[in-house]
Amino acid sequence: MVLKIYNTLSGTKEEFIPLRKGHVGIYVCGPTVYDFFHIGNARPFLIFEVLRRYLKFKKYNVKYVSNFTDIDDKVIKKANALGMKFSEVAEKYIQEYFQDADCLNIGRADIYPRATEHISDIIDFVKKLEEKGFAYSVDGDVFFDVNRFEEYGKLSKQNLEEIRAGERIQVDDRKRNPYDFVLWKKAKENEPSWDSPWGKGRPGWHIECSVMSTKYLGESFDIHAGGADLIFPHHENEIAQSEALSGKIFAKYWLHNGYLKIDNKKMSKSLGNILKIRELCEKYDGSVIRHFLLSAHYRSPLNFSEEQVEQSKNSMDTLINIIYNLEFFKKQGRLTKEMRPEDKELLDKKVEMESK
Repeated sequence: MVLKIYNTLSGTKEEFIPLRKGHVGIYVCGPTVYDFFHIGNARPFLIFEVLRRYLKFKKYNVKYVSNFTDIDDKVIKKANALGMKFSEVAEKYIQEYFQDADCLNIGRADIYPRATEHISDIIDFVKKLEEKGFAYSVDGDVFFDVNRFEEYGKLSKQNLEEIRAGERIQVDDRKRNPYDFVLWKKAKENEPSWDSPWGKGRPGWHIECSVMSTKYLGESFDIHAGGADLIFPHHENEIAQSEALSGKIFAKYWLHNGYLKIDNKKMSKSLGNILKIRELCEKYDGSVIRHFLLSAHYRSPLNFSEEQVEQSKNSMDTLINIIYNLEFFKKQGRLTKEMRPEDKELLDKKVEMESK
């Protein structure tokens, strides 16, 4: 059977043909580690790990990379609030991530790169962009010049005239274009920083993922995935800076999951409706939350409500009872001898998987 996936880049379903026969490279944008992750974060973490499992089931050799953003404004702010080092905050919430991921049975990635472990790689990447004329420095900050990349907007299907400034884009008179984005940030007082050709500073958010993905998967790889909220500007900027440097296609397929709402409302701190996985796992078995998150098509919006989670709980109870009954009947030799061989084989696999 031909595997087809929806590619955000082309806006169509495409036959999946990896760049290297039998091998698949996947990069999934991971968490910024300054707090427990919430149910909206959990959806892409879970969905694309399930994709990895399916591809392995189809006998592909999969290399799965998911990063930790361990240096960021939010990490620094949390560290200052707690009177801790930023590295201590990051390490704490990396470990908390693994605990909550285990609750949902999200398998471990093959590689979990951290931004702070790749500072020299990031500096080298930015230097090369500057040498090629795609980046420029101003007062210790380095920006990417979007006017130099003709295909800017191809992922989000917008051109520069149509793109409205998002909340992550700040107006800066030093920029040649309002949509130029920062590659390297000049150090602020009492903030962590590293030496660079432009003075002390730290990396911008977008450059981190380009550097870490290409380091472990190559200049071109098969699948880049994340939530729909990352299409612009994060993934758009990743494409621009990566393809500007290499002159090659960055990721062949772009996959994005739909948004998650809480009681039909957008999840936000202002509404006080942020649902953290840690809290949900204290109330429900992780398999119930997992079932709920997988209960709708991955590109469709998903609405969380207590009623829907209870439905998932009932569904899981039913599935577990069926498995137990089948396992019991199998041990008793009471399964019908008239079953087709392929049905028996499928049943054996299901019982084996669920009994582990």
